[in-house]
Amino acid sequence: MLILPILIPICAGIMTGIVQFKSRTARSVFVEAATVATSIVMFIFIFNGQGMQMRVMPLTENLRIVLKVDGLSRVFGGLIAVLWPLATLYAFEYMAHEERENAFFVYYLISYGVTVGIALSANLFTLYAFYELLTLATFPLVLHKMDHRSIHACRTYLYYSIGGAALAFIGMIFAQNFGFNSSTDFIYGGILDPYKIGHQKDLLLAVFLLSFIGFGVKAAVFPAFHGLPTVSVAPTPVTALLHAVAVVKAGAFAIIRIIYYSFGAGFLRGTWAQTASMSLALFTILLGSVMAVKETHLKRRLAYSTVSNLSYVVFGATLMSPAGLTGALLHMLFHGCMKIVLFFCAGAILVKAEREYVQDIRGFGRVMPVTFACFCVAGLSLVGVPPLMGFMSKWQLATAAAASPHPLGTAGIAVLIVSAILTAVYIFTVIIPSCFMPLNEKDGALAGQKLDPGPCMKIPLVLLCCAIVILGVCSGSLVQFLTQVAAGRL
Repeated sequence: MLILPILIPICAGIMTGIVQFKSRTARSVFVEAATVATSIVMFIFIFNGQGMQMRVMPLTENLRIVLKVDGLSRVFGGLIAVLWPLATLYAFEYMAHEERENAFFVYYLISYGVTVGIALSANLFTLYAFYELLTLATFPLVLHKMDHRSIHACRTYLYYSIGGAALAFIGMIFAQNFGFNSSTDFIYGGILDPYKIGHQKDLLLAVFLLSFIGFGVKAAVFPAFHGLPTVSVAPTPVTALLHAVAVVKAGAFAIIRIIYYSFGAGFLRGTWAQTASMSLALFTILLGSVMAVKETHLKRRLAYSTVSNLSYVVFGATLMSPAGLTGALLHMLFHGCMKIVLFFCAGAILVKAEREYVQDIRGFGRVMPVTFACFCVAGLSLVGVPPLMGFMSKWQLATAAAASPHPLGTAGIAVLIVSAILTAVYIFTVIIPSCFMPLNEKDGALAGQKLDPGPCMKIPLVLLCCAIVILGVCSGSLVQFLTQVAAGRL
């Protein structure tokens, strides 16, 4: 049964490309039904499938495609199961002004199935296989507009993704050769066999760092951060999922897997590899925040913000402690909700007001009140204003860093504070002019009009904003669940 949430959207995507629907409405109903059905099956496994496992395809004795439900897969699976149907609903209205809608929804559905495969992967080989498939499923979405900018963005995306996958492949080979019974099955605490390591510890640490950078390509960890802002030329439903759910979170998820379930936090803790990976994460946090402050294109500003916030997750993971992992998982979930709202708002501004740059949306809070109200809620949460969800995840990360014996843990607190200040700068320089200043002179004719999007785009915005507030106030049970996952008890 574990294969169902993978097969349903992939088969539905293929059918979307083959079947001649009588109308856009009929196709939209079919696509949303397939997406919701997939999410329902995922929730069944999330709440009742702990420990379930399925061997899908044995390629060799030690290389097998295996699916499994464990605590970590429930976390990532829950994130995509909640956000994908909402993003799909948003896409129906947004894509009405785009060409090749059918092809878009084909790959949109297939990408859902592949991302589910990453969430349910039971070993490093399965994760790697679906990780590669995710690149193949999403690059047509980046290429969708077929103009010069899209072609350039797609090439950049492929160069980075394929290069990163090559480094990750090296890590998979070494993990298998040095693992118990030559297996890459995920085990909390790591799979390395101490009797096989011998005097090759430094070699394995170097291999881990290569894998970290390889999987970190999709998580936009320096030096491979440039590809993420480049793909912001894609339609907003694509960038929302790429920057909030599928690709970037798959990269962070893979990094967590190799640290805690492959190489092992115990093996890495206190080594130069931990210092190097933590340093890259902290530098990326600052770099992304600085670049976001400088950027005037709204979607690219949010993309650089994603670069920074993804490394919050990576930093928490590289603390190599249960508290750090708890903070990383919490921020992975909360950042997904916050950032998808911000991208949805940017998409609504682009489609309804035809504005892309920060300086061009002054006063638009008066003509798009719902859109900018949602932007304010998500933006304040991203800054870390209590009691919104962003404060909770950043607090968890800061307390985990304070408890870390590693010197970079203390440095990490300073980096988080500086990043929070820079986040306030690049968020408030959007909120204040748009909500508290009058329209530009050239936009004076828009006064009194209402340019907010229709229900398909507005409903996901409002629902997710409610979640940002509610989960900020009532996150105790979720934190308790994530603490058990981080401790290896689930």
